[in-house]
Amino acid sequence: MSIKRHVPNFITLLNLLCGSLAIIFIMKDEPVTAVYLILIATLMDFLDGFSARVFNAYSVIGKELDSLADLVSFGLAPSLLLYSFYDLYLQQNHPEWTVLSFIPMTVVLAAALRLAIFNTDTQQKSTFKGLPTPANAILISMIFCSIYSDPFIGLIVNSIITIPLISILLSILMVSKIPMFSLKIKGFNYSDNKNLYHFLIISLILAGLTLLTGSAFTTAILVIFLNYILFNIILFLFRKPVNS
Repeated sequence: MSIKRHVPNFITLLNLLCGSLAIIFIMKDEPVTAVYLILIATLMDFLDGFSARVFNAYSVIGKELDSLADLVSFGLAPSLLLYSFYDLYLQQNHPEWTVLSFIPMTVVLAAALRLAIFNTDTQQKSTFKGLPTPANAILISMIFCSIYSDPFIGLIVNSIITIPLISILLSILMVSKIPMFSLKIKGFNYSDNKNLYHFLIISLILAGLTLLTGSAFTTAILVIFLNYILFNIILFLFRKPVNS
């Protein structure tokens, strides 16, 4: 039995391990460490798919295992990250409204539904329907980092309505039917990657402008992922109608 066929699943388990450890560190009030672990989990998520293509080691078990790991790392961990920050904010500023701190849990519910839809939809290969869970996790992680590295972002997020609004919007985007292209380049042909190339060019310009304003690197990454969402929404709204 070739050991190569088990490599993708092993990497997926590392994804799950990182997500589980992130949750532990959130509970220990070490959210920055949790963010690093979530980001490492996204790297593992990329590498398990890459290794599966390299070794031609696709399997039904691998697909299901990947979704279970993604639910923990990119659904539960980010939602708890938002919950921990928002709950502390409410306790310090609006203790009468602490019940609102559970709103970020909509993120894990939407992630579970999004992954279930993905597993039963054979059309989602190079183009996804709804915001992919890894992109959701990176976006939330960068929002959290930018709170402490960028005073402007911190001012916006330190509000009674911002975290609930972010949670609900991201939840809606994950379960929406808005087509969103994959960020994985499978070739360098322009016609096959036109939207991706345009997105990358715009993102580099926006990230550069963000850094020139003196903003932190994490804010620049946040801008890139916000651009990913907005770019796909614009493509969806202005798509050419299919003739019946």
